[in-house]
Amino acid sequence: MEYLNDISEYIRSGESDDTNLGLEIEHFVVNDEGIQIGFHEISELIDKVGRELGAEVIYIDHFPVGYYTGEYSTSLEPSCQFEISINPYSDLQTIESIYREFRSIWDPIFEEKGYHLETKGNLPLVEKQIITPDDIPLSPKKRYKYMDAYFRKSGKYGKYMMRASASAQVSIDYKSEADMVRKLTVLEKISPFFMLMMENKSDEASTLPGVEGKTHLLRTQEWDDLDPARTGFVPHSLDSDFGYDKMAEVISRTPLILLTDEGETIDVGSRSAHDLLENKSIKWEELDADRRKKLIEHFMSMGFFHFRVKKYIEIRVADSVPLDKALGYVALIKGIVYSDKNLRLLNEVLSNIRDIESIQNVVEAIERDGFNAVVYNGKTAGEWADHLYDLAEKALGKEDREYLQGVRTIWSNSEQKNTNKQPA
Repeated sequence: MEYLNDISEYIRSGESDDTNLGLEIEHFVVNDEGIQIGFHEISELIDKVGRELGAEVIYIDHFPVGYYTGEYSTSLEPSCQFEISINPYSDLQTIESIYREFRSIWDPIFEEKGYHLETKGNLPLVEKQIITPDDIPLSPKKRYKYMDAYFRKSGKYGKYMMRASASAQVSIDYKSEADMVRKLTVLEKISPFFMLMMENKSDEASTLPGVEGKTHLLRTQEWDDLDPARTGFVPHSLDSDFGYDKMAEVISRTPLILLTDEGETIDVGSRSAHDLLENKSIKWEELDADRRKKLIEHFMSMGFFHFRVKKYIEIRVADSVPLDKALGYVALIKGIVYSDKNLRLLNEVLSNIRDIESIQNVVEAIERDGFNAVVYNGKTAGEWADHLYDLAEKALGKEDREYLQGVRTIWSNSEQKNTNKQPA
């Protein structure tokens, strides 16, 4: 099928010998009472600031929702979570400098309006059950209207994810199909420890409503019960024949909910790209290369797995965190995925983990027991977290090791102390 080949070749076109890292951080924009800013107020500010910077202002459904400067872009998530997406760079100093410039622009603007930027995995008022997601309005984008209606039927926590969650995401390069598979495989297996190390809660004892005994990874719990057709770990990613073609099949078979094409967004419900292409709702053979590319990127965007494979691997398992923690996380990932020695070692040590269910079992153990959860090879999650830190530290240069220390700034809580291990 031509469209499957095009998706596969799109992924292949991402092959690079670069060792870049991209960072995205979503922020809640809240007042002193913890209430989020309204859509129209922040949209007007984005338009004003974008124009003053000479940036490209981005519109969706005729609303200004972000801008692109050439070094970073901003965007608004479903309930006005304000995201910065920094272009990929090989050095953490550049990433830090760009983020600080972004904050130097926006902090005084929000302060004047009575707001501030807050980084948490969940909106504190919702996490503490002071308000519910039903008290939070959605941005007036067609995309979010269709998603909200769909997720109310597909799982329990769509409204929590859309209205009250925020994340930090890191993207990495791959050199070849084999390199992509190895990096994705290793990252998926160790990602439960990333989830825990990057947990950022407001209340140590909080749980989701109606859930008992799971005080960890609230944002992950929300995603895991959102929609099994598009969340969790990448389907078939641990199969022996996984590669670009199988990834293309996963992308094409994921229900789309909505279709955005030539500036228009329509509701397509549970139909996938495969469905729309096979019944000729989309006539692939009649599309030019640019329109095909944009549709492929849209198809990819509607899979909300813990990892996305595009022209890079997108790691989506961390809560939103402050800059020092985020840069420590980037350094941790850099020290693992761009060290052939560390990848080879972890690939060998975890070779007995052959199915996604085994990884999910680790996630659920950590949700209950945190750093004390006994997981792979009889080690605790805390011991695994220390091991990953040590591996990265040995692979990094002096400046990056200094950034790496930032990953401990939240991961220094009572749960970690219970492992009787001291930070490296």
